[in-house]
Amino acid sequence: MIANRSVPSSTVIPELPYDDVPAASEWICRAFGFKERLRIGDHRAQLVFGDGAVILTSRGATGHGAVLMRVADADRHHEQAKRSGAKILQPPMDHPYGERQYSAEDIGGHVWTFSQSIADVDPASWGGTLR
Repeated sequence: MIANRSVPSSTVIPELPYDDVPAASEWICRAFGFKERLRIGDHRAQLVFGDGAVILTSRGATGHGAVLMRVADADRHHEQAKRSGAKILQPPMDHPYGERQYSAEDIGGHVWTFSQSIADVDPASWGGTLR
C-alpha cells in the first residue's frame, strides 16, 4: 500500500458525524488523549491515537457513523463487493487527495468507504492543514 500524507496509515478508520467538528475534535483530544493530525476546514478532522485513527465529519443526512477502510486495490475490492450483493453508492473514482475510493452500504444500512492510496499528496495542496 502506498503511504499518503493525506490519510492516516490505519487500515480501518471509523468516521463519526458531529454537529461541530472543531469542538468535537478539541473535546475528544482533551478527554480521550487523541491528537489531531489533519484539519479540513470546519467539516472534517483526522485524529490519531497510537496506530489507530478516527475521522470526524459534519453530520450527514442520516447522522450515522461510517467506516473508511484502506485496501490495496479499490477496483478489485469493488468487484468483489458488487458480486456479493453490496449496494454500491459510489463506484471507484480518483480524488485530488491521492485516494481512489468507492462507497457501499452494508445489510444494516451502514456506509463503508474503501480507499486505495494512489499517490502521496501534501494535504496543503487541497486545503488540509497538518497539525
